[in-house]
Amino acid sequence: MSATLTRISLPSPAPGTQRTILVRRYGESGARPKAYLQASMHADELPGMLVAHHLARLLDEAASDGRMVGEIVLVPVANPIGLSQRINGGLLGRHELDGGGNFNRNWPNVIEPLANRVGRELASRAEENVRRIRATMQEILAEQQPVTELATLRLTLARLACDADIVLDLHCDSDALMHLYMIPELWPAGADLSAEIGSRATMLSAPSGGDPFDEAWSGPWAALQARFPDKPVPMGCFSATIEFRGQSDVEDHLAAHDAGALFRFLQRRGVVAGEPPPLPEPQCDATPFAGVDMIKSPGAGILAYKRRLGERVKAGEVIAELVDPMAEDLTRARTPIVTRADGLLFTRRRTRFARAGEGVAKVAGPVPLEHRTGKLLDD
Repeated sequence: MSATLTRISLPSPAPGTQRTILVRRYGESGARPKAYLQASMHADELPGMLVAHHLARLLDEAASDGRMVGEIVLVPVANPIGLSQRINGGLLGRHELDGGGNFNRNWPNVIEPLANRVGRELASRAEENVRRIRATMQEILAEQQPVTELATLRLTLARLACDADIVLDLHCDSDALMHLYMIPELWPAGADLSAEIGSRATMLSAPSGGDPFDEAWSGPWAALQARFPDKPVPMGCFSATIEFRGQSDVEDHLAAHDAGALFRFLQRRGVVAGEPPPLPEPQCDATPFAGVDMIKSPGAGILAYKRRLGERVKAGEVIAELVDPMAEDLTRARTPIVTRADGLLFTRRRTRFARAGEGVAKVAGPVPLEHRTGKLLDD
């Protein structure tokens, strides 16, 4: 048998209009390990959707051959709301235009109610604690009553993911190399995913601020470990955000390659039967997310990059110049943009025009930067 397909309807935002979420399920419900994957929560980040398409083909074949060991839930289009947001032909899928903000922020944070409910019930056996924690997460989310379309979308996806052993959120950046985010408690356990996908920068942070999707499911386990150190609480969820390069990297050959990497990862984690080939050599070690210099534009103008993606740079080095095309004095038309980190230049801005304060590049360094405290994520 292949996938079981379900369509979940969201509340109608206007008469005559309704959006749905397509869910592809593989394996027996309740089988372990359970993996949950979703693509393009930022709806204008298309590589993840194409990867999900190719992955679904591999999973269909595996299911037909009887190779499903655990359960897989795949949501190939996680954000039909954002996918419908177009202005003058341009797709705007990162923020909800109705005032809901960044689609990958403000996911349900269950840490406090979870700790309050399970703290006194934690047992001496790790397996029993895993069962109780997952069941309590489900109870907390079942009690919530969403009203808006966006709140329903978030809660629907949260309920699908909350009890999974593995959660992978498929994104991309503007113009970027392959990179990966997870919380520190998942390293070095997550080194296999980093190597398999060919991550060029793997960053660890918790909490990064803003409650992104992946931290909503790994974060509670780490928090319970810290609060109840005398109880056996394992990391019951491996959750990560994969950034499949840049927004323009939408190619079948890339997506098929990336889907194959995810499939092999699922084999290594025991979700799908089969022996994958040897793990590729890692292309990076993990570094702190606080060591990433999120370089901002000092003003408005045209970006003329001086360094390419994948190059190693030094603090104080010019990675781009901001050109004012209306400068009267041409000798003062260019403003240098420098990095404050030694590290890998792994993202740049696809649109080569920037306003003051907009992000223009990211450099991943090995040590935390003094100015990188508090909320670490860009909005």
